Amino acid sequence: MALCRAMTVRQVAQLLGVSDMRLWRVLDFYVERARAQEDFSEVTSVGLDETAARRGHHDISLFHDLEAPRLLFATEGRKAEVVAQLADDLEAHGACAENIRDVCIDMSASDRSGIEEHLPWTNITFDEFHVIQLANKAVDAVRRAEVKSNPVLKRSRYLWLKDQQDWSQGQLLQYTDLRRLNLKTHRAYRIKESLREIFRLASTREEAEALLERWYSWARRCRLAPMKDFAKTVKAHWEGILNAFDSKLTNGRVEAANAQIQAAKAKARGFGSVRHLITIADLVAGKLRHLPACPFKNQRRAQAAL
Repeated sequence: MALCRAMTVRQVAQLLGVSDMRLWRVLDFYVERARAQEDFSEVTSVGLDETAARRGHHDISLFHDLEAPRLLFATEGRKAEVVAQLADDLEAHGACAENIRDVCIDMSASDRSGIEEHLPWTNITFDEFHVIQLANKAVDAVRRAEVKSNPVLKRSRYLWLKDQQDWSQGQLLQYTDLRRLNLKTHRAYRIKESLREIFRLASTREEAEALLERWYSWARRCRLAPMKDFAKTVKAHWEGILNAFDSKLTNGRVEAANAQIQAAKAKARGFGSVRHLITIADLVAGKLRHLPACPFKNQRRAQAAL
C-alpha cells in the first residue's frame, strides 16, 4: 500500500501491467477489509466536514476522530441522514453512539439538524475556522459592493481575507495606504478581526460571552448589510460558538486531512467515482492499522481480489 500512496492508481496500474479497474478492485478490497478491523470504542469527539467529489457534482461527508486524529467514516451526501449512517458505523466498529459527547461542525443547517436528530445528547461546537470563514464572506460582499464606486479596492480581495500574520510585505503596505481612506471594507474588516481576537484572547466561556455581546452590539449597528446579516447568524449559533471555549475543539486537523484528500484527487486528475474517492480518503486519512505491506505479495489473495 505504500506504493499506492506514492503514486496514482493509473501509474501503479501501468507499472503492474493491469487495468485501472482491476487495481481499484484490489484497493477497495484491502482498504475495506482493513477498515472493518478498526476499533472506534474510544471515540468521544467527532468533527464533520464535506469535500467535493467532482466539480459541480456530489459531495462526500467526512467524519473525523478529533482526538486521534483520523478519518472515521466517509459517505456520499451531506444531508441529515449521513449522521444516522455515522451512528450505525460506530456501532459496527465496537463503539456506542452515546459515547460521543462533542461534535465540531460548520454552521450549515443540514449538519446541525442531523446532529440534533441523531446525536441529540452531544454538545455542538462551531469552531473559529468556520465562524471566520463566514465573516470573510461578509467582508468580501462589502468589498464587492464598494469597489463598483471606489476602484482603489481593485486587486485587494485577498488582503481582507487573509490573517495579518500571513500578509506579504506588499499587502502590508497596501493595507497601510487603504486604511486611511475611511472605506466601508475597512470597517467590515475591523469587525471581522475583532471577532477573531475574541477567539484568541478569551480563556473562558464567561469571558468570551461578555466580549461577544459587545461585538454583537457593534456589528448590528454598523450599517453594513452583509456584516449585520452575519451578526444575526452569529446570534442564531450563539451557544455552539461559546461551546468552543469549553470544548477547545477545532476542525483545523479535519481541514488539513481534507486538503490531503483533495491533493490526492488533483494529482490523479479525479477518481472516476465517489466510491473510489472514499477508498482513497480512507487510505490517506484513516490511519488504517491493518493494511498489508503490499497486497501483491500474496498472489492468491490478490488474484481473488482482482
